[in-house]
Amino acid sequence: MKTEEIQIRDPFVFPDKKSGNYYLFGSTDKNIWGKGTGFDVYIGEDLENWQGPYQVFRPDESFYSDENFWAPEVHEYNGLYYMFATFLRKDNNKRGTAILVSDKLTGPFKPHSDGPVTPKDWFSLDGTLHVDEEGLPWMVFCHEWVQVKDGQICAVRLSEDLVTTIGEPQVLFSASEAPWPTSFEHKTRKPKNNYVTDGPFMFQASNGDLLMLWASFVNNIYAQGISRSVSGKITGPWQHDQQPIYFKDGGHGMLFHTFDDQLKLTLHSPNKTPDERTIFIEIAENNGELTVAK
Repeated sequence: MKTEEIQIRDPFVFPDKKSGNYYLFGSTDKNIWGKGTGFDVYIGEDLENWQGPYQVFRPDESFYSDENFWAPEVHEYNGLYYMFATFLRKDNNKRGTAILVSDKLTGPFKPHSDGPVTPKDWFSLDGTLHVDEEGLPWMVFCHEWVQVKDGQICAVRLSEDLVTTIGEPQVLFSASEAPWPTSFEHKTRKPKNNYVTDGPFMFQASNGDLLMLWASFVNNIYAQGISRSVSGKITGPWQHDQQPIYFKDGGHGMLFHTFDDQLKLTLHSPNKTPDERTIFIEIAENNGELTVAK
Protein backbone atom coordinates (compact mmCIF):
# COMPACT_ATOMS: atom_id res chain seq x y z
CA MET A 1 0.00 0.00 0.00
CA LYS A 2 1.02 3.60 -0.62
CA THR A 3 1.04 6.07 2.26
CA GLU A 4 -1.86 8.00 0.76
CA GLU A 5 -3.99 4.85 0.70
CA ILE A 6 -3.82 4.22 4.44
CA GLN A 7 -6.51 5.77 6.64
CA ILE A 8 -4.85 6.41 10.00
CA ARG A 9 -4.90 8.93 12.84
CA ASP A 10 -2.20 9.72 15.39
CA PRO A 11 0.64 8.15 13.37
CA PHE A 12 3.65 6.87 15.27
CA VAL A 13 6.77 5.63 13.47
CA PHE A 14 9.26 3.23 15.06
CA PRO A 15 12.46 3.10 12.94
CA ASP A 16 13.88 -0.36 13.59
CA LYS A 17 17.59 -0.35 12.73
CA LYS A 18 17.82 -4.10 13.32
CA SER A 19 15.50 -4.93 10.44
CA GLY A 20 15.94 -1.76 8.38
CA ASN A 21 12.17 -1.24 8.47
CA TYR A 22 9.86 1.50 9.61
CA TYR A 23 6.87 0.38 11.68
CA LEU A 24 3.83 2.66 11.35
CA PHE A 25 1.35 2.47 14.23
CA GLY A 26 -1.72 4.61 14.82
CA SER A 27 -5.45 4.73 15.41
CA THR A 28 -6.47 2.34 12.66
CA ASP A 29 -10.18 1.65 13.30
CA LYS A 30 -12.28 2.97 10.43
CA ASN A 31 -14.41 4.88 12.93
CA ILE A 32 -12.35 5.63 16.02
CA TRP A 33 -15.23 7.44 17.69
CA GLY A 34 -17.19 4.24 18.35
CA LYS A 35 -16.59 0.58 19.10
CA GLY A 36 -12.94 -0.42 19.11
CA THR A 37 -11.52 -3.26 17.04
CA GLY A 38 -7.84 -3.02 17.91
CA PHE A 39 -4.58 -1.70 16.47
CA ASP A 40 -2.67 -2.60 13.31
CA VAL A 41 0.85 -1.90 12.07
CA TYR A 42 2.22 -1.22 8.60
CA ILE A 43 5.84 -2.10 7.74
CA GLY A 44 7.97 -0.46 5.06
CA GLU A 45 11.50 0.45 4.03
CA ASP A 46 11.02 3.92 2.54
CA LEU A 47 8.04 5.75 4.14
CA GLU A 48 6.17 5.46 0.83
CA ASN A 49 5.40 1.77 0.31
CA TRP A 50 3.96 -0.40 3.08
CA GLN A 51 3.10 -4.00 3.76
CA GLY A 52 0.10 -4.73 5.93
CA PRO A 53 -1.98 -4.11 7.84
CA TYR A 54 -0.84 -6.64 10.43
CA GLN A 55 -2.83 -7.06 13.63
CA VAL A 56 -0.81 -6.16 16.74
CA PHE A 57 -3.59 -5.86 19.33
CA ARG A 58 -7.05 -7.35 19.61
CA PRO A 59 -8.84 -7.33 23.01
CA ASP A 60 -10.25 -10.44 24.64
CA GLU A 61 -13.66 -10.55 26.33
CA SER A 62 -12.26 -9.49 29.71
CA PHE A 63 -10.65 -6.31 28.38
CA TYR A 64 -11.58 -3.11 30.24
CA SER A 65 -12.67 -1.18 27.15
CA ASP A 66 -14.62 -1.66 23.96
CA GLU A 67 -14.64 1.95 22.67
CA ASN A 68 -12.24 4.72 21.65
CA PHE A 69 -9.06 2.74 20.87
CA TRP A 70 -6.73 5.68 20.25
CA ALA A 71 -3.17 6.77 19.67
CA PRO A 72 -0.92 3.74 20.23
CA GLU A 73 2.75 4.58 20.67
CA VAL A 74 5.40 1.86 20.87
CA HIS A 75 8.62 2.40 22.83
CA GLU A 76 11.53 0.05 23.37
CA TYR A 77 12.42 -0.12 27.06
CA ASN A 78 14.57 -2.63 28.93
CA GLY A 79 14.52 -5.12 26.06
CA LEU A 80 10.75 -5.17 25.50
CA TYR A 81 8.26 -3.12 23.47
CA TYR A 82 5.66 -1.13 25.39
CA MET A 83 2.53 0.28 23.82
CA PHE A 84 0.93 3.35 25.41
CA ALA A 85 -2.65 3.67 24.16
CA THR A 86 -5.91 5.39 25.08
CA PHE A 87 -9.10 3.50 25.87
CA LEU A 88 -12.57 4.42 27.15
CA ARG A 89 -13.12 2.49 30.38
CA LYS A 90 -16.25 0.33 30.63
CA ASP A 91 -16.64 0.90 34.35
CA ASN A 92 -16.99 4.70 34.35
CA ASN A 93 -16.97 5.87 30.71
CA LYS A 94 -13.82 7.92 31.15
CA ARG A 95 -10.79 7.75 28.87
CA GLY A 96 -7.30 6.94 30.06
CA THR A 97 -3.92 5.67 28.89
CA ALA A 98 -3.01 2.04 29.53
CA ILE A 99 0.28 0.23 28.90
CA LEU A 100 0.60 -3.00 26.91
CA VAL A 101 3.69 -5.09 26.23
CA SER A 102 5.19 -7.45 23.64
CA ASP A 103 8.57 -8.94 22.90
CA LYS A 104 8.13 -8.14 19.18
CA LEU A 105 7.19 -4.99 17.28
CA THR A 106 4.57 -7.03 15.46
CA GLY A 107 2.94 -8.08 18.73
CA PRO A 108 0.72 -9.44 19.90
CA PHE A 109 0.59 -6.73 22.57
CA LYS A 110 -1.00 -7.82 25.83
CA PRO A 111 -2.21 -5.72 28.80
CA HIS A 112 0.69 -4.85 31.11
CA SER A 113 -0.79 -2.28 33.49
CA ASP A 114 -3.95 -3.01 35.48
CA GLY A 115 -6.17 -0.90 33.27
CA PRO A 116 -5.37 2.74 32.48
CA VAL A 117 -2.67 4.28 34.69
CA THR A 118 -4.04 7.82 34.39
CA PRO A 119 -6.28 8.94 37.29
CA LYS A 120 -9.48 6.91 37.24
CA ASP A 121 -11.84 9.87 37.59
CA TRP A 122 -10.08 11.96 34.92
CA PHE A 123 -10.74 12.20 31.21
CA SER A 124 -7.17 11.64 30.01
CA LEU A 125 -5.53 10.60 26.79
CA ASP A 126 -2.39 10.38 24.65
CA GLY A 127 0.14 9.14 27.19
CA THR A 128 3.75 8.99 25.98
CA LEU A 129 6.92 7.61 27.58
CA HIS A 130 9.78 9.83 28.69
CA VAL A 131 12.94 8.52 30.37
CA ASP A 132 14.66 11.33 32.26
CA GLU A 133 18.34 12.17 32.72
CA GLU A 134 18.52 9.79 35.69
CA GLY A 135 17.03 6.92 33.70
CA LEU A 136 13.66 7.12 35.46
CA PRO A 137 10.49 6.57 33.42
CA TRP A 138 7.68 9.13 33.25
CA MET A 139 4.42 9.31 31.37
CA VAL A 140 3.40 12.63 29.83
CA PHE A 141 -0.30 12.86 28.99
CA CYS A 142 -3.26 15.19 28.51
CA HIS A 143 -5.97 15.97 31.04
CA GLU A 144 -8.74 16.56 28.56
CA TRP A 145 -10.39 19.87 27.86
CA VAL A 146 -13.79 18.12 27.96
CA GLN A 147 -13.32 17.92 31.74
CA VAL A 148 -11.12 20.90 32.65
CA LYS A 149 -12.05 23.32 29.82
CA ASP A 150 -8.47 24.59 29.51
CA GLY A 151 -6.73 21.35 28.53
CA GLN A 152 -3.62 20.44 30.54
CA ILE A 153 -0.44 18.54 29.84
CA CYS A 154 0.67 16.53 32.85
CA ALA A 155 3.53 14.26 33.85
CA VAL A 156 3.62 11.40 36.33
CA ARG A 157 6.41 9.07 37.41
CA LEU A 158 6.10 5.43 36.41
CA SER A 159 7.39 2.43 38.30
CA GLU A 160 10.53 1.02 36.73
CA ASP A 161 8.57 -1.97 35.40
CA LEU A 162 5.97 0.42 33.85
CA VAL A 163 3.13 -1.37 35.64
CA THR A 164 1.84 1.56 37.69
CA THR A 165 2.42 5.20 38.63
CA ILE A 166 4.37 6.71 41.53
CA GLY A 167 2.87 9.76 43.22
CA GLU A 168 0.38 12.22 41.79
CA PRO A 169 0.45 13.80 38.32
CA GLN A 170 2.05 17.22 37.99
CA VAL A 171 0.47 19.81 35.70
CA LEU A 172 3.19 21.06 33.35
CA PHE A 173 1.06 23.72 31.65
CA SER A 174 -2.40 24.49 30.28
CA ALA A 175 -3.12 25.08 26.61
CA SER A 176 -4.00 28.77 27.03
CA GLU A 177 -0.53 29.48 28.47
CA ALA A 178 0.95 29.03 24.98
CA PRO A 179 0.56 32.05 22.67
CA TRP A 180 -0.60 30.21 19.55
CA PRO A 181 -3.73 28.10 20.39
CA THR A 182 -7.13 29.76 20.17
CA SER A 183 -10.42 28.81 21.72
CA PHE A 184 -11.92 25.64 20.31
CA GLU A 185 -15.57 26.21 19.50
CA HIS A 186 -17.18 22.78 19.63
CA LYS A 187 -20.53 22.24 17.89
CA THR A 188 -22.28 20.77 20.93
CA ARG A 189 -20.15 21.49 24.01
CA LYS A 190 -20.70 24.73 25.91
CA PRO A 191 -19.70 27.13 27.33
CA LYS A 192 -17.24 28.49 24.82
CA ASN A 193 -13.55 29.31 25.37
CA ASN A 194 -12.31 25.73 25.45
CA TYR A 195 -8.60 25.12 24.87
CA VAL A 196 -7.38 21.74 23.65
CA THR A 197 -4.22 19.82 24.49
CA ASP A 198 -3.53 16.74 22.41
CA GLY A 199 -0.80 14.26 21.52
CA PRO A 200 2.32 15.29 23.50
CA PHE A 201 5.61 13.83 22.28
CA MET A 202 9.00 14.35 23.94
CA PHE A 203 12.10 15.06 21.86
CA GLN A 204 15.69 15.85 22.83
CA ALA A 205 17.29 18.25 20.37
CA SER A 206 20.86 17.76 19.22
CA ASN A 207 22.01 20.57 21.55
CA GLY A 208 20.47 18.76 24.53
CA ASP A 209 17.31 20.87 24.86
CA LEU A 210 14.21 18.98 25.97
CA LEU A 211 11.33 19.78 23.62
CA MET A 212 7.69 18.81 23.61
CA LEU A 213 5.62 18.55 20.46
CA TRP A 214 1.86 18.87 21.06
CA ALA A 215 -1.33 19.72 19.22
CA SER A 216 -4.18 22.18 19.67
CA PHE A 217 -6.38 24.35 17.44
CA VAL A 218 -5.93 27.72 15.73
CA ASN A 219 -9.26 29.17 14.62
CA ASN A 220 -10.75 25.68 14.92
CA ILE A 221 -8.08 24.24 12.61
CA TYR A 222 -5.84 21.45 13.92
CA ALA A 223 -2.27 22.63 14.48
CA GLN A 224 1.03 21.48 15.96
CA GLY A 225 3.33 23.46 18.23
CA ILE A 226 6.53 23.13 20.28
CA SER A 227 7.35 23.91 23.90
CA ARG A 228 10.71 23.64 25.62
CA SER A 229 11.81 22.96 29.18
CA VAL A 230 13.81 25.84 30.65
CA SER A 231 15.47 23.54 33.18
CA GLY A 232 15.95 20.62 30.80
CA LYS A 233 13.83 18.50 33.13
CA ILE A 234 10.38 17.09 32.48
CA THR A 235 8.97 19.19 35.34
CA GLY A 236 9.89 22.41 33.51
CA PRO A 237 9.12 25.26 33.70
CA TRP A 238 8.02 25.25 30.08
CA GLN A 239 8.34 28.01 27.49
CA HIS A 240 6.27 27.98 24.32
CA ASP A 241 7.18 28.89 20.76
CA GLN A 242 5.25 31.90 19.48
CA GLN A 243 3.93 30.21 16.36
CA PRO A 244 2.91 26.63 15.57
CA ILE A 245 5.30 24.60 13.47
CA TYR A 246 2.36 23.26 11.41
CA PHE A 247 -1.10 24.83 11.09
CA LYS A 248 -2.65 23.31 7.94
CA ASP A 249 -5.26 21.04 9.54
CA GLY A 250 -2.84 18.43 10.85
CA GLY A 251 -1.72 17.28 14.25
CA HIS A 252 -1.06 14.59 16.84
CA GLY A 253 2.44 14.20 15.50
CA MET A 254 5.82 12.83 16.50
CA LEU A 255 9.45 13.34 15.47
CA PHE A 256 11.92 10.69 14.33
CA HIS A 257 15.18 10.34 12.43
CA THR A 258 15.21 8.35 9.22
CA PHE A 259 17.89 5.76 8.58
CA ASP A 260 19.86 8.40 6.66
CA ASP A 261 19.52 10.76 9.66
CA GLN A 262 16.90 13.17 8.31
CA LEU A 263 14.64 14.59 11.00
CA LYS A 264 10.98 14.05 10.11
CA LEU A 265 7.70 15.20 11.57
CA THR A 266 4.79 12.87 10.96
CA LEU A 267 1.17 13.76 11.70
CA HIS A 268 -2.29 13.07 10.34
CA SER A 269 -4.10 15.44 8.01
CA PRO A 270 -6.84 16.39 7.36
CA ASN A 271 -8.46 16.03 10.77
CA LYS A 272 -11.64 14.53 9.36
CA THR A 273 -12.81 10.91 9.28
CA PRO A 274 -12.40 8.99 6.96
CA ASP A 275 -9.93 11.25 5.12
CA GLU A 276 -7.04 11.14 7.62
CA ARG A 277 -3.67 10.28 6.11
CA THR A 278 -0.08 10.21 7.35
CA ILE A 279 2.08 13.11 6.22
CA PHE A 280 5.88 13.17 6.48
CA ILE A 281 7.52 16.60 6.73
CA GLU A 282 11.26 17.25 6.68
CA ILE A 283 12.39 19.33 9.66
CA ALA A 284 15.48 21.51 9.96
CA GLU A 285 17.09 21.79 13.39
CA ASN A 286 19.35 24.65 14.41
CA ASN A 287 20.52 24.92 18.01
CA GLY A 288 17.27 23.50 19.36
CA GLU A 289 15.02 25.46 17.00
CA LEU A 290 12.86 23.33 14.72
CA THR A 291 11.40 24.60 11.46
CA VAL A 292 9.84 23.04 8.37
CA ALA A 293 12.67 22.60 5.87
CA LYS A 294 12.40 24.66 2.71
